[in-house]
Amino acid sequence: MTTCQRTRFVSPVRTALSALALLALTALLRATGEPMDAIIADYERFVAEADPAEAARRKSEPPRQWDSVAPESIAREAEAAAALLERLETAEDARAIDIAILRHLLEKRLIAARHDLARIPFTGDSGFHSGPVFAAARMKIGGRKDAEAWIARLEALPALFEAHIANMRRGIETGWTAHTDPLATTIDQIREQIGEDPRASDLYAPFTRLPDTIAKPDRERLQRKGAKAVSGAITAYRELLAFMETEYAPHARAEPGLASLPGGRKVYADLLARHTAGAGYSPEEVHALGVEEVARIRGEMEAIIAEVGFEDGFTAFTEFLRKDSRFYARTPADLMEKAAMLAKRLDAILPRYFGRLPRLPYGLSPVPASIAPGYTTGRYAQGDPETGRAGTYLVNTYRLDQRPLYELPALTAHEAVPGHHLQIALAQEMRTGPRFRRHYYATAFGEGWALYAEKLAGEAGIYETPYERFGALSYEMWRACRLVADTGLHWYGWSRSQAEMCFIENTALSAHNIETEVTRYIGWPGQASAYKIGELKILALRAEAKTALGERFDIRAFHDHLLAEGSMPLSVLEARMRAWIETQKTGAASGPAEAPAGP
Repeated sequence: MTTCQRTRFVSPVRTALSALALLALTALLRATGEPMDAIIADYERFVAEADPAEAARRKSEPPRQWDSVAPESIAREAEAAAALLERLETAEDARAIDIAILRHLLEKRLIAARHDLARIPFTGDSGFHSGPVFAAARMKIGGRKDAEAWIARLEALPALFEAHIANMRRGIETGWTAHTDPLATTIDQIREQIGEDPRASDLYAPFTRLPDTIAKPDRERLQRKGAKAVSGAITAYRELLAFMETEYAPHARAEPGLASLPGGRKVYADLLARHTAGAGYSPEEVHALGVEEVARIRGEMEAIIAEVGFEDGFTAFTEFLRKDSRFYARTPADLMEKAAMLAKRLDAILPRYFGRLPRLPYGLSPVPASIAPGYTTGRYAQGDPETGRAGTYLVNTYRLDQRPLYELPALTAHEAVPGHHLQIALAQEMRTGPRFRRHYYATAFGEGWALYAEKLAGEAGIYETPYERFGALSYEMWRACRLVADTGLHWYGWSRSQAEMCFIENTALSAHNIETEVTRYIGWPGQASAYKIGELKILALRAEAKTALGERFDIRAFHDHLLAEGSMPLSVLEARMRAWIETQKTGAASGPAEAPAGP
């Protein structure tokens, strides 16, 4: 099937019982089981033991270690997860959201262990090698104890890399390796961390921000010790680079998709189901939905081309957008300034659409230069209300001629507000429910919300010109083409050029963006499909609510209720919002946004 072929999309077969009825039946069957609170308490202990960062967070301390990726640790955690999952099946409680999320979290660990995903610990977009760079950028040293913790973590970096190398060697032995393109990007990112002066390293940056409350002699001692630890980390990066280039690269696979690996299509189906979080689509159905969406969005884009009076066709118009200098910032500072201005304009529209806003602020920052060449165009890094760390909207300022300004409004709405920052910060600030709920992230819910936020920004008038409206549609087309390309690569065995064709033919994305993004899809199977799946579910629920409620429909109340319980699988979201619609029809109060509302 080509990317331009029109295919009729058939929705998944649904059972006769509604999702809400199923949840009620499940709750009834659990009436005599184990108390849910006991299972949750054991899960929280399990996470604290398995995750050094979470354990440190609970003690209000910075972490001193990295996650263990040794096979025995993964196996032990999978065994514990399986035991918890078995107990969850007989839980007495009717807390449907808690049960569904906990099941999803436990099954995620089991999928990773079952398929030995540790054998490929990088995506091309990011991975174990770039994690320390982001940790350094976000590390705020408030005193001696914090500085010593960061030094200890740096000193533990060589052991972390050795464990990942051992896992990748197992991948070589079993024929489960990365594709050449994500590997090449990863090698470039690793090489950027290797320098002669440890004090010029990204990893040393926290020691340049030591507070004045640390006495000068201690500050100098910590900086010397920090430089030594960074020097050891650079050596570890150098050894990792040698392994990647000489030992791993000869075994990298030539075919981009998982379909070429033994059992790869089964792995992809599991990953797709995990990322789309209960949507219930098969890979074939996701692909067909993508083709349908591409055709619909293309029609809207053609209408804008006609509106501006451009007569040379779609391809010529997108080439014009890619090459005309008026659509590009001249300097990184110019791009950051425009992003900041857009963020403030988006801040101003929020009260029109939301009754409850997060207290946690967010800021803007460029993507670290050492990883920017292979990194996505923008991303949100969540903050932490418990430690007072703000969220961060990261903007990629590398190759400004590939960062069109007509796409910046949609990008900002997605990564900042009303997208990721608003949704994630509200979840972090929930005052009720288990702790894991505040940090849970279902890809289809979170990315679906952020893509919906792009459309909401358009409804609010943020896109001021036809070119910005075209840019927003190009971004939407980008996510529709992901459905086509992701399934094409990993289910149908497409080549890279086949996967790129949908983006080339139907979007205004720059050539560099298309190349970077397709490399990401090759290295991160299933994740890219979640965006459109989640957005379409939210839009369908909003349309259902508007039809059912008519003049009583309140967009602010709809949004507040949808976000009040944090991220969740789409099947649970659907049941929960339909229950809310029923309460609105009868005039029942929905309660405060931060209170548990049930399914």
